Amino acid sequence: MQRIPTSPPNISPIEDDLHRPLWSVMIPAYNCSQYLSETIQSVLQQDMGIDLMQIEVIDDCSTDSHVEELVRKVGKGRVSYFSQKQNVGSLRNFETCINRSRGKYIHLLHGDDRVKTGYYTTITNLFEKYPTAGAAYCAWNYITSEGDFSHVSRIEAEEEGILENWLYKLAEHPRLQYVTICVKREVYEKLGSFYLVTYGEDWEMWARIAKQYPTAYTPKVLAEYREHKNSITWQSYRNGQNIKDLAKVTSVIVSYLPKKDQRKMIRRSRQIYIYWVLNVVSENWQAEKNKEIVYIQIKTIFSIYVDYYVINKSARILLKIWSWPILKYFTKTP
Repeated sequence: MQRIPTSPPNISPIEDDLHRPLWSVMIPAYNCSQYLSETIQSVLQQDMGIDLMQIEVIDDCSTDSHVEELVRKVGKGRVSYFSQKQNVGSLRNFETCINRSRGKYIHLLHGDDRVKTGYYTTITNLFEKYPTAGAAYCAWNYITSEGDFSHVSRIEAEEEGILENWLYKLAEHPRLQYVTICVKREVYEKLGSFYLVTYGEDWEMWARIAKQYPTAYTPKVLAEYREHKNSITWQSYRNGQNIKDLAKVTSVIVSYLPKKDQRKMIRRSRQIYIYWVLNVVSENWQAEKNKEIVYIQIKTIFSIYVDYYVINKSARILLKIWSWPILKYFTKTP
């Protein structure tokens, strides 16, 4: 079995007559035990009860802790546990999460993120108010590795409702995180699971959904996305895979648009995310002083997209790196 599927994996419909809850909160976990307790507790504090909510941790053979014991201790019998027989990678673990879910609505809640009180009732109300929506999501806070507030997300609309021109907006750049969004199981059954890449695979999925279904939204801040150096996001920066993956994703997403708009949008999409990556690279250098990551990122960027801004911004970043030893020498304490 491929760790990174080349086409959307099939999600089997539920055909038995066993009880089906309204919600399935599926928590994929891999070496995030230091955060997992907070994740579980954030769900339990708004637990709708076993008849309405399935809560399960799906462990991809973590090596940092005894996850089953942690789930048993924190979940107190309310949270189920399932472990892969071997490490299958994030995409296959998400596929397992969805196939094991039984609820009408599925929330893939990563084991390092959190939800705030009112999340599940608010999203339930969104689905009930906008029954044609295939997915629904909210605004969110970014939090640090320690769990402290960092900054708030973009607000897509001042009032709740169906997002307009959502596929076109998603084609420009990524606009949301896993923790914020819930998808109807029937949508995954029709469209399949995540595939193609391990960085940006969710961007493609939300666009795939937007092509077929409306997406409902609330500006209420009801979720918390944690940024930390052990995440898949940060690991991809170390080898430039983030940029290569995003190049693949943009090509697929733009193909969902009418042909007349594709050429213009592919250039705009790549320009936006390359500019964004350059800003992240600059901030990373200021914070970490890791020149190897900077070199890899800039080299990969130049293989994907180049214009005057990219050349100028890259030159300024590299100049900072090359002048750093001199600056250190003249500013060091005698």
